[in-house]
Amino acid sequence: MAKSNSFNKREVEKNKQQKRKEKQQRREERKSNPTDSFDDMIAYVDENGVITSTPPDIANKQKVEIDSIAISTPKKEDIEDPILQGRVEFFNSEKGYGFIKHIGSTDKYFFHISSAPASIVEGNMVIFELERGTKGMNAVRIALANKND
Repeated sequence: MAKSNSFNKREVEKNKQQKRKEKQQRREERKSNPTDSFDDMIAYVDENGVITSTPPDIANKQKVEIDSIAISTPKKEDIEDPILQGRVEFFNSEKGYGFIKHIGSTDKYFFHISSAPASIVEGNMVIFELERGTKGMNAVRIALANKND
């Protein structure tokens, strides 16, 4: 048993030595043949956004006027909030909050009594808008859809 163990150790040691030699040879080859020059490291981006190793063709260069570049995002006032319809799924009048289920989907939105009419009760059909709250989207500017409900 001892012989097979020491034989195995010798083989492992030989493999380690061989790997060290190969690594040293590769290192010396890299040092003796430097292929990385500054020109090899430069990358170019073409008109489609693809990175290439060839410089762009100056003949295809397009003139861009500075005034045609838009550097802003649209103002929030320009985008109208959609008015959504829903049904009051739950309402606790003592605590002053509830949930509205959107008719077009299965989403439910929290609302506070300060954003709703005082006469709101469970089952009312309402129209509302959405606003981001601390824990998600909240229903705001709530109005009764039909006074008959």
